[in-house]
Amino acid sequence: MEKIKLNATMRTDLGKSGSKQLRKRGLVPAIVYRGGKQGRSVQIGNKELWKALHTEAGGNAIITLDILSDEKHVKKTVIVQEIQVDPVNEKVVHVDFHEISLKEKLKVNVSVNVKGEAVGVKEQEGVLTQVLWKIEVECLPQNLPHEIEVDLSKLENIDDTIFVKNLSVGKGVEVLDNPEESIVVAVPPTAEEIEPVVSEAEAVAAVEATEEKPEDEAEDKTTDTEPPEK
Repeated sequence: MEKIKLNATMRTDLGKSGSKQLRKRGLVPAIVYRGGKQGRSVQIGNKELWKALHTEAGGNAIITLDILSDEKHVKKTVIVQEIQVDPVNEKVVHVDFHEISLKEKLKVNVSVNVKGEAVGVKEQEGVLTQVLWKIEVECLPQNLPHEIEVDLSKLENIDDTIFVKNLSVGKGVEVLDNPEESIVVAVPPTAEEIEPVVSEAEAVAAVEATEEKPEDEAEDKTTDTEPPEK
């Protein structure tokens, strides 16, 4: 697992107004948690943070956070716990870090990356359906995979399925999801109902046929009634 160094400084101006001022200066407010408890409020350069989050390791990168506090450097080993992004400009506005120990296992969701070509989809006109996009694993930080690959070439026929139990993960990595849960499936193409094509002449004839009554249903409603004798 790739290790990344990221510089940070302690925050003194807290609150919404303080965070707003930080962002105007090109900084991102962040919090470092340990065991679910809030630890340190820090600030990080926007560009430096962007580089740290866009390495091959992706969002599961192990980061050495070098925090400058009172002219002293404090180093924390962390992973990204949550990222808040502005929905308008898509810039990172806040980050939560989780402090970890390299000697303790951690539980993390890892992205599923499908690769290859499904024969059952290509040759039998099937449809590829992905059910799971993330897999929860437990392992030591140094064994944490940045993604889990799924080989689509194993889907040779329609209705073939790749389950969690079929995954190949690295040494020391335990998958926590249900082994019988589906990840990707090659399903049959959706059958579309096709209405028969009817010509205009056939349509007119059909209408006329419904309007005509059979002769045996015709009724003579006239009556010859003589007036009563006086």
